[in-house]
Amino acid sequence: MKNGMAHLNRNAQRIIDQIIADDERFGVAYGRGSLGEHLIDAGAASPGGLEVGLRMAEICMGGLGTVSLALDRHNRKWPLSVTVHSSQPVLACLGSQYAGWRLSHEKYFAMGSGPARLLARVEPLFEEITYSETDASTSVLLLETSKAPPPAVVEKVSKATGLGPDALTFIYAPTQSLAGSVQIIGRSLEVALHKAHSLKFPLDAIVDGTGCAPVPAPHPDFLQAMGRTNDAIIYGGLVQLFVLGSAADARALAEELPSCRSRDYGQPFAEIFEKFNGDFYAIDPHLFSPAEVIVTAVETGDTFRAGEWNRDMLEQSLG
Repeated sequence: MKNGMAHLNRNAQRIIDQIIADDERFGVAYGRGSLGEHLIDAGAASPGGLEVGLRMAEICMGGLGTVSLALDRHNRKWPLSVTVHSSQPVLACLGSQYAGWRLSHEKYFAMGSGPARLLARVEPLFEEITYSETDASTSVLLLETSKAPPPAVVEKVSKATGLGPDALTFIYAPTQSLAGSVQIIGRSLEVALHKAHSLKFPLDAIVDGTGCAPVPAPHPDFLQAMGRTNDAIIYGGLVQLFVLGSAADARALAEELPSCRSRDYGQPFAEIFEKFNGDFYAIDPHLFSPAEVIVTAVETGDTFRAGEWNRDMLEQSLG
């Protein structure tokens, strides 16, 4: 990871300010909670849309990534895709974008992502990510849910980050929404980084990365919507990583990184989820990775490719 202050919280706040200032254009609803927290509904009771979904993905990455839509007329079934890039992929994806903060109170549950994680540092992952921001005066947390966080969750985040509720913004959208779908599809690079970490590949050796995945139609059923967004990456995602080190290390990473290396590969995600009785954490974590990967060893000039686009599985899941 690169040294210096990347200012992820400041970057995210700048994007939040743009969304609030132009809330009608983005199709969001902005308000304040009972503790003074800032709340942005980006796809629950408000329409949201593709554009705010892109901004949500950029917020999740702490402003250290670019996220865009592209149309490919040669891909007749799923011509729309989300492309994401970062020249600080470890910090952007693992330090911020990864949805690793589980927040719950009574019947409320949501996974949190975004630069507030850098302040809270409640996950074991932050034992390895040494970068910190001690000067942040505001912070943002994205929640994959259809409901604003209750006061107890707001208080929990406030205590963990050391910021008052009025300095916190919670932006949320369900998976079933356009915005929710897009911000999840924008995690193709993040899942590759997370799997590389689980494979014990040195994080400091990953110096750049880009990824893309097709955008499925949203589905009103949560399980089907979750299945489609996961399958878009698992069976249709493409990621290229640029790494330091030997060609042998780059080759080994490429060979192990694709989702096809998982024991649970080969079924629609919704079916896998049901098979494990809805226990997300019982699923092989190595399944959560792109279908196809390219790893370039920048010091040797070698590039290695593994995995492949699985059209049959996309047909079953995305329709």
